[in-house]
Amino acid sequence: MSAPLLIAEGLCKRYGSIDACRDISFELDEGEALAIVGESGSGKTTLLHLLGGLLTPDSGRVHYRNRDGASRNLIEMSEAERRALMRTDLGFVHQDASRGLRMNVSAGGNIGERLMALGDRHYGRIRDAASQWLERVEIPIDRLDDNPQTYSGGMRQRLQIARNLVTSPRLIFMDEPTGGLDVSVQARLLDLIRGLISEMGLAVVLVTHDLGVARLLSNRILVMKQGEVIESGLTDRVLDDPQAPYTQLLVSSVLAA
Repeated sequence: MSAPLLIAEGLCKRYGSIDACRDISFELDEGEALAIVGESGSGKTTLLHLLGGLLTPDSGRVHYRNRDGASRNLIEMSEAERRALMRTDLGFVHQDASRGLRMNVSAGGNIGERLMALGDRHYGRIRDAASQWLERVEIPIDRLDDNPQTYSGGMRQRLQIARNLVTSPRLIFMDEPTGGLDVSVQARLLDLIRGLISEMGLAVVLVTHDLGVARLLSNRILVMKQGEVIESGLTDRVLDDPQAPYTQLLVSSVLAA
């Protein structure tokens, strides 16, 4: 059995007197989807940013296993090393797609930029790859040269996904990927994400407040409250038979809605 793809060890982050994350540890295998859930202020987005290198922890480590099998502590990497990894093996899908896209660059340019960062300079090949990915995320090819500013919210999110996946990464971080979208748009996007996760064998760390999204996309779940993981396990088991009173309250609030 291969070693875990990602190992978090004792992650802690404080803001003044507030523990945003307190001694959080877990492992993630290749192809596994992990959901981090909890109410606003529980620390789930802080944890995601620590894992993705967007924040530096006060203590703890995040080990990532490279394709050659060697494990590296992401926190100790240089900024250049971390950027290189984010262009190849890792991706980050933000709730606000404008944070993950260059809004004044064409859709094709957004997708092709990651390929160019890996050294591809063949215009025709890059454009073909961008066109293929627009099709895969259900965006008409005739929108290839349009800027994301002209796209709807759902289209921007799908373009952000295409931009991240064009280099065939192994691990994707997702922060409320369907937040703020209409229900019908959410459903279409969730079907797309679930299909791509399965097709590409992606490992995913997903932050969501929506337990339905967690059930649909994840194998395993972490429930956070006030910076701590209070319950974890297989997603269906935790949501069908929650043990912690806080998790019971989360689940019952959904059922009552």
